[in-house]
Parts: sequence; C-alpha cells; structure tokens
Amino acid sequence: MRIVNEIDAGGPMSFDRYMAMVLYEPGLGYYVNGLHKFGAAGDFITAPEQGSLFAQCLARQIDALPTGLGGDTILELGAGSGALAHDLLLALDRLPDRYLILEPSAALRQVQQERLATLPLDLAERVEWIATPPETDYRGVILANEVLDALPVAAFQIEQGEVQSRSVQIDKGRLTWGLQPAEPRLQSAVEALQVDLGRRLPDGYASEINLNLRPWLREITGHLRAGLVLLIDYGYPRQEFYHPDRSEGTLVCNYRHRAHFDPFVWPGLTDLSTFVDFTAVAEAGSDVELDVLGFSSQAGFLLSLGIHEKLEQCTDDRDRLRLAGEVKRLTLPSEMGEKFKVIALGRDFDHPLQGVALMDQLGRL
Repeated sequence: MRIVNEIDAGGPMSFDRYMAMVLYEPGLGYYVNGLHKFGAAGDFITAPEQGSLFAQCLARQIDALPTGLGGDTILELGAGSGALAHDLLLALDRLPDRYLILEPSAALRQVQQERLATLPLDLAERVEWIATPPETDYRGVILANEVLDALPVAAFQIEQGEVQSRSVQIDKGRLTWGLQPAEPRLQSAVEALQVDLGRRLPDGYASEINLNLRPWLREITGHLRAGLVLLIDYGYPRQEFYHPDRSEGTLVCNYRHRAHFDPFVWPGLTDLSTFVDFTAVAEAGSDVELDVLGFSSQAGFLLSLGIHEKLEQCTDDRDRLRLAGEVKRLTLPSEMGEKFKVIALGRDFDHPLQGVALMDQLGRL
C-alpha cells in the first residue's frame, strides 16, 4: 500500500496528505478508481440524483442572469454522474455556447460521457471535458455541487493550549491517529481562527481546517472575467462549525449509504469528506477579488427559485406524488434543506440574485 510505504519512509503523514491520497491517488483513490460512487447502487445520493427539480431551479437562476453572463460558458466542477449537466442543459432556456466539465478522473469522465450522450445532439455538442481550469478569459457561471467537502483538509487538536497536528501513523500494523507538533502554516491558521472566533478552543478539541481553499479558489476562478460562482455543499458558518459542542470535528466517511467516522477503514473504497466552513469560503472569495453576493440554505435557495411551483403545476397524480417526495428531500430541514447551503460569489457582477431573495443569510457569516 502506497500510504504505508510513505509512512514507513518518512514517518507520520499529515491528514491532508492522507485524504488527498485516499481520494485522488491515480488509479487507487476513491474518486479515480472506477468503482461506482453515486446513486442507489453507490455510496451516496447527491441533490441532482434526486430528480430533475434541482437542475430546473438552477436553470431558472442562470436564465435570469443578464445576457452574456449565463450564455457564454458554464463550468461545472466535479460533475459526478453527469446528472446535473444532463438535466440543466435540458432545462435552460438560454443555452451556453459551451458547457465545460472540469473532471480529472478518467473513470468519472466515462460515466459522464455515457450519460450526456443521451442528450439531443445540439446540446451534447456543447459539452467539453477539461482536466485543468480554463486558461483563457471567459464570462459565465461556475457551478460546484458537493465539491468543497471533498477538498483535503488539515486535522488539528488542542493539547495544553497548543495546536497539534492530527497525523496518520502505523501502530501494531494498523493505520491510526497520532499527534505531532503543528507545522508553522497550520499553527498560524488555527491561531488566526481562534482570534476570529473570539475565544480559545479548549484542550482536547479536535477539528479540521482547509489550508488551501484560497489558492484553489484563485485557480478555479482565475480567468473568470465576469460572472457568477455558485458553491453548494453541507456546512456551517464559522461560529457554528467550531461550536464548543462540535469538539470531535466534522469528518464523515460514507460506504454503501452508511456513515461512519473511522477514516482508516477501507482506504480508497470509502468516501471521506468534511463539512464546509462557509465563512472561510467567503473570506477566500474576497481575497481572490470575488464579491460575496449571498448565502442561503438549500431550501431557501430552491424555494426562492420556485421549486414549489413545479409541484403545483403538476396534474398527474403519480407524477405529483413523485415530485412531492423530491421536493421534501431537497427542502425539508430533516433531509437536505438546512444541512446544505449555497454561497454565491461574483466578479464584475452587480445584479440581484433570485436564489437568495427569500432567505439571504449573509449576516450569519
């Protein structure tokens, strides 16, 4: 195993390095090993796989943008099964000149290509797969649904008032947690975090922090000259993310629709993710010259875009029952409605956003 060999050669491994290997190591990582991830037969179901309503609401938001911003380029990051791209292209009134999918995984690209091959030709021919962000300037929309939660994060713990790095080590032939002195970058990041929180984290408090969010966002949006960035994921504003009661962090593992909390079980076969600190996303956006346009729960976002109207317009009893279940899963607090959030960033963008009209919660960040 490459992880074991690297630890044997260099000592305990930082958790962000471990997470990057488990998820993205060529040929072996969870997202690149070719095994089925999405839907009922996979490990989890994302909002676009609940049905087409999620994509239809996003289409309404994009269609409402001024000409040129929604009609030049749509860039989707990590398109998963291709469900969102498929349904969004069918739902848009104003089609983009090109629909780019940034997907580094060859296995997932194949899944997406098979899904999108079922589109009418005039839609399918707009789709292009890229392995790195665009290198020329463009205007349009960037979409990322359940991407932020899969970015590798550093893990830390407070011991005797000091920041320690939660590392990965080998004990009695098994991967397990260890503690190491925090390297300067992690140390300074957690110290700055505590200053912003206005309180010290207590001894024994463990959590995560994304040290690379700013450079990642800069790379993703570097050539966006004007447009909208919609990032949708599960998470909290900072004060809630680092709440005193959330003292064991937010790391969660998924395997066959079952959540567990041991990241060392079946590495490469189990999805690892963490909740998102949306305050950090807003700060990173500002640092890379993006404006923070709005922040809402997924329920507020979809209701603002008329998801309930789709149900009201349905006259077939069977379809109405199906749509009612979809609306509930997407919007109820006990389902995805409050757990998932939407943050909207923009560049050279000064237009009102329909998606945050009902429940803009920027003040919580």
